[in-house]
Amino acid sequence: MTEDPTLHDEALDWIIRQRDPAFDAWPEFAAWLGADPARAEVYQAMADADRDLPAMLPAAPRPQAVPARRVGRRAWLGGAVAASLVAAGSYSFLSLRPEPYEVATAAGQTRLLVLVDGTRIDMNGATRLRLDRNDERFVELVDGEAVFTVVHNEARPFEMRVGGATLLDVGTVFNVKRHKGATDVAVAEGEVIFNPQTENIRLPGGRWLRTVDKETRLVIGEIEPGVIGAWRTGRLVYPGTPLELVAQDLSRNLGMTIEAAPAVAGRRFRGVISFGRDRQGAVARLGPLLGVQVRGAGDRWLLTDEDG
Repeated sequence: MTEDPTLHDEALDWIIRQRDPAFDAWPEFAAWLGADPARAEVYQAMADADRDLPAMLPAAPRPQAVPARRVGRRAWLGGAVAASLVAAGSYSFLSLRPEPYEVATAAGQTRLLVLVDGTRIDMNGATRLRLDRNDERFVELVDGEAVFTVVHNEARPFEMRVGGATLLDVGTVFNVKRHKGATDVAVAEGEVIFNPQTENIRLPGGRWLRTVDKETRLVIGEIEPGVIGAWRTGRLVYPGTPLELVAQDLSRNLGMTIEAAPAVAGRRFRGVISFGRDRQGAVARLGPLLGVQVRGAGDRWLLTDEDG
């Protein structure tokens, strides 16, 4: 297949535009990138070359006092070219500094992000991510839930931070949830390393981990890979989960405020909750399914005891 001769020009244009701190055309960039796999390959190669430029430039010599002399036009032009190269290298070096930005969704809203290297992030509702414009292999989940489908790159593992912990991955599919001081990690494919510098726990496909802030105990168990990230298809699957956590998931996915009363918050539910565009219908089905009374109206609902 013949490569589009304009592809390099387009990729270079995006790299130059992204150096501007005010650049905000990330949705347009993601659309351009996702339209053709060749674009991601060319862009990545040019971006890597741009990053490596400072290392290729010689170190600046220490200033020395020299006697003044007349500078010819040719020498002046040569110096100007050299100065422009150093300036370009310095600009590229400065662009390597972290440039964080955030992407968020409202409750009930989902969003797909495609990073420069092709990694996909499916964001659930009420989710906030912090990314770095100069490092496509890093992301922080501030709050909410997302499925990460990471492109394999053994030389540059994908690093994710969540709740003070670090997840390291070289190419896999996993779901991460962060809410009210608790973090849940479930791996569908490949392997994720939890806190490689401390606990160094390896989670292969079919394993999940839960950690709570200020608690030293980690809970690790098995999970059916096929149910990980099932929220993307309108299903919430529970192996025996407290209703308090079920209510949090429902709020995130349905775009409503759903809470579990203290009397039922600790009850465990085992089963599947299906939902679609009919949010009110989904809420109406919760009572018999969960064995509780559902009270409320509009976008605020309470799961309470049947006799309450």
